[in-house]
Amino acid sequence: MKCPHCLHNFTEKWHQVELTDDTGKSETYWIAQWAYCDNNECGKVIVDLVESESGGAYNMRNYEQVVRAYPKGASRPPISTKVPEKYAGDYKEACLVLIDSPKASAALSRRCLQHLLQDEAGATKKNLFDQIQEVIDSGQLPPYLTSALDVVRNIGNFAAHPIKSKSTGEIVEVEEGEAEWNLDVLEQLFEFYFVQPSIIQQKKDALNKKLQDAGKQPVK
Repeated sequence: MKCPHCLHNFTEKWHQVELTDDTGKSETYWIAQWAYCDNNECGKVIVDLVESESGGAYNMRNYEQVVRAYPKGASRPPISTKVPEKYAGDYKEACLVLIDSPKASAALSRRCLQHLLQDEAGATKKNLFDQIQEVIDSGQLPPYLTSALDVVRNIGNFAAHPIKSKSTGEIVEVEEGEAEWNLDVLEQLFEFYFVQPSIIQQKKDALNKKLQDAGKQPVK
């Protein structure tokens, strides 16, 4: 299992305790289970609430559902502090609600994507479908990003669900994997627009300092 805290694989050793049956009369039982990540640099706890058809120890064959109680949110690496808060806020919330509501997560990520394309890529069209095409046609993104961005429209089936394009924040049905893909694309765009330029600028600043120390002209 991959630890939702550190994203490293760890050996699952679950501890369980039966909480109660559903009504005191039914055959449905609620069980709390927890495990600790055995990664020395992590060691954090993971807590689930399990609905089971049988009491006692949790039986993988009999469970009805498993709800992650802690930590909430998707198992995704934290984004860089270079990402402006106006994007980071929607992205983090989209990650937080992904497990409980992919529809809400996708709505947040679509809205975040639209703002990003408008403010960073200079998109001027009114809806997300056309904005994606506008940015693709501009040639400002490398091919791997234009391809990933175009999948947002295809996997979201914008033609059949135009509200996703025109009213990006609406809570509507999503396709399998759509919410996760939106987050993947946002991460790649954050890397392109904010992280890599910052890294290059830091390296350029370091180079210019060396040049100045050597009595040479800095690069522009």
